[in-house]
Amino acid sequence: MSAAAETLPRPAQATRITDLRADFPALATQVNGKPLAYLDNAASTQRPQAVMDALRRYEVEMHANVHRGLHTRSDQATAAFEGARKRTRAWLNAASAEEIVFTRGATESINLVARCMDKRMGADSEILLTHMEHHSNIVPWQQLCERTGARLRVAPVLDSGALDLKAFGRLVNRNLKLIAVTHVSNAMGVINPVAEMRPWLEEMPPFLGGGEMILEVRFDGTRYNAPPHKFEAGTPNIAGAIALGAAMDYLAAHGLERLAAIEHELLEYAAERLSGIPGLRIIGTAAPKSAVVSFVMKDIHPHDLGTILDHEGVAIRAGHHCAMPLMDRFGVPGTSRASFAFYNTRDEIDRLADGIETARKLFG
Repeated sequence: MSAAAETLPRPAQATRITDLRADFPALATQVNGKPLAYLDNAASTQRPQAVMDALRRYEVEMHANVHRGLHTRSDQATAAFEGARKRTRAWLNAASAEEIVFTRGATESINLVARCMDKRMGADSEILLTHMEHHSNIVPWQQLCERTGARLRVAPVLDSGALDLKAFGRLVNRNLKLIAVTHVSNAMGVINPVAEMRPWLEEMPPFLGGGEMILEVRFDGTRYNAPPHKFEAGTPNIAGAIALGAAMDYLAAHGLERLAAIEHELLEYAAERLSGIPGLRIIGTAAPKSAVVSFVMKDIHPHDLGTILDHEGVAIRAGHHCAMPLMDRFGVPGTSRASFAFYNTRDEIDRLADGIETARKLFG
């Protein structure tokens, strides 16, 4: 390893990381008799104890439905749920809490918007995506085009993995009604220069019908609630919203800039460490990047590599990462993806590199 990769001495790193790692009980577990090196954070990050405590408090001390109850537990659940909405508003710098709609995940959020856009689209309308989108940011727009006759346009990706901004600009025209662009590529970690966009909450019709999204229901017609409740039909993901608030509190307490710096250092170390392995090619080298290294190994299928690493206690993601068009763009069936969080260490990256070297020798 180079001197550049060792700018931060290991003892200093250990002092900095130890307390953070202690907040995550999962990191103390073993896989196949070896300490877990969890490097699949782009799929699911581990939860700190503070978040699990918040979940337990809701389930044990205040589990009840929100907004419509007249008893103490419902009031407590509502206060915690709406408190999370207010913290999310501040986190995202939204103009008001009414702009924050809680769904059960990013896929449902995208589908909500897509289903509410039918009246805005026509046969001359266009929707602009990029070649690096996750399937959940492709399929809902394809379905919208099928319903309305709109046309899907796709901006290309350069060999570095960066979005071709010149080509993107040429696709912007008077027929363009919607742009759906990932901020960070889940498959490569490449960060796009996405400008802030606000939804048309007041003008969009509701997606799902049922409780909470109504003001009055009669058989001859229904009056809808105001946003955000207009888009939160039925019992929402109460526990998830409360846990989200706790997660934001945890991150804020440790300092976002500090945590981001840790992840960036891990990214740089991993890129240098892995790029020295014969036969390894990193997919997506453009800067800026999040802490993701996606790569292919000559003559080794990503699934085989993932299995070998799992035997060593190293968890990565292997496959097309729900980004098949991007894999086609680079001419690969899939990649191996190591993604880092602030609780990861250089030692875990070394274990990743050692496991790849073991696989290379096995298949060599």
